[in-house]
Amino acid sequence: MIRSRMKFIAAVLLLAAIGYGFYAAFRTAPVLVDLVAAARGPMQVTIDEEGTARVRHVYSVSSPIAGHLDRVTLEEGDPVTPRTVIARIHPLESPFLDTRTRAQLEASIAAARSAVASAQFELQRAENARDLARSNYRRMEQLARDSVVSDSQLERGMSEWQGQEALVDSARAGVGIRQAELASAEAQLTQPPSDGAPASGTDCCVNIRSPISGVVLAVHARSEQAVSVGTLIADVGDPSELEITVDVLSSDAVNIRPGARVEISDWGGAGDLEATVRRINPAAFTRVSALGIEEQRVNVLLDPAAVPPGLGHGYRVFARLVVWSSDDALQIPVGALFRDGGAWAVFRVRDGVARTARIDIGQMGAASAQVIAGLEQGDEVVLYPNDTLRDGSPVRDRKLAE
Repeated sequence: MIRSRMKFIAAVLLLAAIGYGFYAAFRTAPVLVDLVAAARGPMQVTIDEEGTARVRHVYSVSSPIAGHLDRVTLEEGDPVTPRTVIARIHPLESPFLDTRTRAQLEASIAAARSAVASAQFELQRAENARDLARSNYRRMEQLARDSVVSDSQLERGMSEWQGQEALVDSARAGVGIRQAELASAEAQLTQPPSDGAPASGTDCCVNIRSPISGVVLAVHARSEQAVSVGTLIADVGDPSELEITVDVLSSDAVNIRPGARVEISDWGGAGDLEATVRRINPAAFTRVSALGIEEQRVNVLLDPAAVPPGLGHGYRVFARLVVWSSDDALQIPVGALFRDGGAWAVFRVRDGVARTARIDIGQMGAASAQVIAGLEQGDEVVLYPNDTLRDGSPVRDRKLAE
């Protein structure tokens, strides 16, 4: 009897072992996954782009005249005031003359001298005629006292004298004109110095002074050279008045508002800088991305709360423009989301089993997404679900398996 019972128990144990072996061989192994819990906390949505710090008002100093520029001694970073002379420009000397031009100018001078002599002869003749008319009037005036000459004859004598006076004035003016023409012809023969150096002296130059108090940002023309009107010489600005320009996609620019908070990082110093949006440019421009795609970009101008020492004109920064923020938002990592029939969904894990759960998403940032409905605080979801995971799949936390 006892032996029969022992055989029965042995048979049952053998069958149980065989059954467990089949179960272990054919059961679905749990999938190792990374789990994360939905949590409440501060959340913000940002637009992250590179930007450039620049002086807000840059004054470009250029040449007001054509001439010869003296060597600019100022260096980039030198302080300047409105009394600081940035550059000195000498007016251009007259060009060298070839043989034919010189002969033509000498002939013009000879003709001008002859014209002066002719005008002087005309002046002498007009003066002689005036003296004669004056003498005749004086005689007629004496005869008029003795009633030998009538009053009408005396008036004609006065008129002739005044007419000759006017001719003298006209002839004298003609002499002045001819003398000015002679001086102009002689001036055209003026030659520059034989060594080609510009004329020296304080009265021969145009001193270009700084328009503001600040520093020299760039020197574009340093060596002595001939310059034309409008030649750029230097840039001047006040480094304490910095702004930051960031170009963003036009689709992102519509979500940015003036006064929005901005975090500036990677500027080279310790900690982040605070800034605010001052203006969003109304016009976009086209830029080709590194992938060869044409993008419509918009410049956004930022005002830093404080300008730290060392940050200068043209320096690179990284800006995070805050377009939405909340102090208490239920959120999950963006890596847990996937599309299910056109809706957002996650794999929610309960009792070691992953179930598909459709959720409503509010704001979505670079790392986190706001959950409006479908999850509760503390619910665990699968992070970065792979293609083998299905609704109802058994899962196991990877951290617990290690």
